[in-house]
Amino acid sequence: MRIVKEARPDASNVVHADEFEYKDPVDGSISKHQGIRYMFDDGSRLIFRLSGTGSEGATIRLYIEQYVKDSSKTGRDSQEALAPLVDVALKLSKMQEFTGRSAPTVIT
Repeated sequence: MRIVKEARPDASNVVHADEFEYKDPVDGSISKHQGIRYMFDDGSRLIFRLSGTGSEGATIRLYIEQYVKDSSKTGRDSQEALAPLVDVALKLSKMQEFTGRSAPTVIT
């Protein structure tokens, strides 16, 4: 995806993107439209989900997972280590343009 390389030339390539569903392992029920998922060729992935059950507003949850082969890099500060994927996520989602927020309200 060209937009990924525009955001971060050092980012891995997207190999798959989809709107995913969840299958409950207990009762087998399927919940569709659970979020948007981007998978990268290095095993990293981004997931965007909406949450909120109220009649007003919603929370956008962004999950960022990065696979690192080099064990010497696993102790890095998460903000620093995930910065390339954060940049890509913000560019793909246009989150700041849609929400007017330039920073998250919660980071876990």
